[in-house]
Amino acid sequence: MRISRVASLLVGPTLEIAVLGTADPAFAEYPTPATAQAVETAPPADPEEGDLVEGGVGEVETAPTEVPPKDPQVHPREPCEPHYLWASTSKYKKYHKGVGPTQSNYNGTSRAAKSEFTSEVTGEVGIAVSGTLKAKAGVEVAEIDQEYGVQLSVKLTAKMGNKITVDMPPKYTTNAKYGVYRLKTDGYSQWVYANCTKGVKHNAALYTPTRIGWYIWETH
Repeated sequence: MRISRVASLLVGPTLEIAVLGTADPAFAEYPTPATAQAVETAPPADPEEGDLVEGGVGEVETAPTEVPPKDPQVHPREPCEPHYLWASTSKYKKYHKGVGPTQSNYNGTSRAAKSEFTSEVTGEVGIAVSGTLKAKAGVEVAEIDQEYGVQLSVKLTAKMGNKITVDMPPKYTTNAKYGVYRLKTDGYSQWVYANCTKGVKHNAALYTPTRIGWYIWETH
């Protein structure tokens, strides 16, 4: 049976956020206060793709060697600047990338109790890629920002010392993992030639950092 409850989240040294259980994964709308958070019944889901590459995206790769396609209907007043573009086709839920170990606490009493968890390490989480991405990380972040109206980063740092206080039901184990939430986006990168025609599409799934926060779940 699914359990959703009220918890209290501390973001930074002084800011306290009241959080109310919902059906979404537990996260802090960092640093906006009064954001919903759920206490889940399972650990964070792993990304589906098996060829996930961590660490972000480097510089643009060299231009394609094939001859650019001809399009007699394209007559730009000025030639296009050759570059790789990124285009999103869909976005999915947020995936939590933990920094540091999972922490757990068991309430063996017959009454509700409180448990405080503190992040133990500092770590950076960047963009992860499944598939082939040609565009610069900054290019795809800007495109996704604009298309979906979300706030993304090339990388975020989850820092040591962040705390969360959680209400624990009797005879339950509460688990906590601190880290970074990333938005999954499907799309493709594609070379734009000087004659404004476009080359081959390179499909990819991106996991782009969007916020820092805790993921909380309970086991009975």
